[in-house]
Amino acid sequence: MRPSRKALPTLGAALLSLALVQCKKQEPAPEAPQSQQAQAPQAQAPAALSDVLKARRPQGGEYLGLYLMDKKVGYVFNDLGLIPGRNDRVRSINELHFKAQVGTRMSERVHREERIYEARPGGRLVAFTIEQRGDGGTQTLEGTVTPTGMSVVRKRPGMPDETVNLPPTPEVVEDADQVRVALLRQTNVTGSSMDATDLGTYKLATTVQPAEERLVSGVKVKVGKAVSLSDKEKVPVTAYVAEDGRLLEMEYGQTMKARAESEVVAKRLDLVEVFGLTRVVLPKTLSPEAHAIPGQVKLVMENLPEKFQRDTYRQKYQPRPDGRVLVTLSARAPEPGKLKPRPLADPEGGENLKSSIIVESDSQQIRDLAGQLAGGEKDAYTAAKKIVSWVATNLQKDYGASADRATDVLRQRKGDCTEHSLLTVALLRAAGIPARRVDGVIYMVNQDGVPALYWHEWVEAFVGEWTQMDPTFNQTVADATHFGVGQEANAEITPLIGSLKVVEVM
Repeated sequence: MRPSRKALPTLGAALLSLALVQCKKQEPAPEAPQSQQAQAPQAQAPAALSDVLKARRPQGGEYLGLYLMDKKVGYVFNDLGLIPGRNDRVRSINELHFKAQVGTRMSERVHREERIYEARPGGRLVAFTIEQRGDGGTQTLEGTVTPTGMSVVRKRPGMPDETVNLPPTPEVVEDADQVRVALLRQTNVTGSSMDATDLGTYKLATTVQPAEERLVSGVKVKVGKAVSLSDKEKVPVTAYVAEDGRLLEMEYGQTMKARAESEVVAKRLDLVEVFGLTRVVLPKTLSPEAHAIPGQVKLVMENLPEKFQRDTYRQKYQPRPDGRVLVTLSARAPEPGKLKPRPLADPEGGENLKSSIIVESDSQQIRDLAGQLAGGEKDAYTAAKKIVSWVATNLQKDYGASADRATDVLRQRKGDCTEHSLLTVALLRAAGIPARRVDGVIYMVNQDGVPALYWHEWVEAFVGEWTQMDPTFNQTVADATHFGVGQEANAEITPLIGSLKVVEVM
């Protein structure tokens, strides 16, 4: 089986996270006639007007094409301004359209969100609507923000509506476009942003950089430059903004960019096959020891940033003078003397036992199944193996049946590596076993016979010590062909796509 839409740590998740969380702050614009590049309407605005409305931007919204390694995989539309007929409310609209071929399937995802804020400086987020269609499922989230929290109604075709109450968010109207606010003020801006996927609130900061000159339509122009960083994504996003308010380009590392385009051009996509585009080709096949337990793999890598070189019980790094890194991957079963009974406390403070709108480990369905599978088994590792094996044998391997919630995965009983991992983590947490998802690459030789590492997702459970397990391939110990570089489907590893290279297999 193919390792799924982790082909770009999910261009159904990480690209979504990248494009939406970051584009919520600032977006590129098409080159419109000067008459269309006026500031947002101010005539009806109240005296106390947020700087987000004072900043210049094209009226009517902005389109930008999304490029992965110079291949267009989608586009984004964004707009922000006062709600017509009202001078006390601001509406921010963000849409992502993604389409690419994944193996033999065409993957398509549409994500639209509308956020309503008070128009005054520091105005609160007061309501939002998030619509998702295509890969990952179809649903609408309608949220109302109150001083004590957020009430979110989840609507899905053919399913009863669900209401979820969440903690309050400190997100304010300036956070809807931090880049333009920072450039207007010529000072750094910090705030918060509610993530459109898990509805958690994360710190968001934008730093103003020295202005630069760039070629625009063959003419050198001075542009503002700012770098934004979300605690959720941990990917610095560099934005270049023209003096008239048009955002010209955004850079997500070396291999992903967003470019200002007209609507017609933005919607014209390339036919991209993401597995072949994003895989890391190896100079030769791995030895059989790579699949053994215990087992080991040694790879010499290029373009692996220092922040990813953190020694763990599975991965060791030896930097070389030429900038390359010797990475040693090893796999073994947990030590019997370290195993503990469940329920276990999370050694990292509780995050790995938490239920969320995605993991849903407190759902009655998830808890009932976890109790069934673990039964009266006290040993946490034995219980974890039962859960992993059940998911591996009871979920149909099907890329086209994606889902973004654990209960949806359980209901449809099929999916790719992301669905396998999501349901496994939910069941493990419900069984009192701390667990999290792991993002990285796995070794495979596909139909073209080329040995390569493909983007993939698996799980890590704490059973007295941490151990990695792969429910997609029914591995109760993930073998040494797994190279982990991130956690919980975050976009942090996106800059590695297309730049990471393996130059030697030892």
